[in-house]
Amino acid sequence: MYSENTMRSVQLIFSLFFLSGCSYHPDGIDPVSNFSVDAYLGKWYEVARLDHDFEAGLTQVTADYSYREDGGIRVINRGFNQAEERWEQAEGKAYFVDSPDIGHLKVSFFGPFYGAYVIFDLDSDYQYSYVAGPNRNYLWLLARTPDVSDAVKQNFLEQANTLGFTTSELIWLGTPPDQP
Repeated sequence: MYSENTMRSVQLIFSLFFLSGCSYHPDGIDPVSNFSVDAYLGKWYEVARLDHDFEAGLTQVTADYSYREDGGIRVINRGFNQAEERWEQAEGKAYFVDSPDIGHLKVSFFGPFYGAYVIFDLDSDYQYSYVAGPNRNYLWLLARTPDVSDAVKQNFLEQANTLGFTTSELIWLGTPPDQP
């Protein structure tokens, strides 16, 4: 029988191995084409998300994208931790998986481990963005303003439902959509 510490170590190794290979996109969720990184750079507000440990309890979440000297993208995520009454910030790096005109990047906030960042919808003016991770447990609605119209929210919900996301678990940082 393995000790509890040995089992935890094995789980950690498998988790890290899994995370290092998470730059693919989920089946049926295709990244946008004709993507312009220059238009995407700058500040985005998180309007809605499926929650995870790394964002639990955070409000007023933003992501700021800028160029890195190595040609990648600098990612600065910031949010307010209400329980601890303080701002939290994390800096990461992102690189295109295929080509810069495809909205599919791999993002890392710790070491050599990357996760997928798949932009599957984006308006022509780059005012809102629908983003998935490596599987259907990761989903975000980002916008250039802290809130978006009900039409955008409803479109996001419809697309996310059609693609198999559990939208009933979404956390709305902006105003939740009108209920029918």
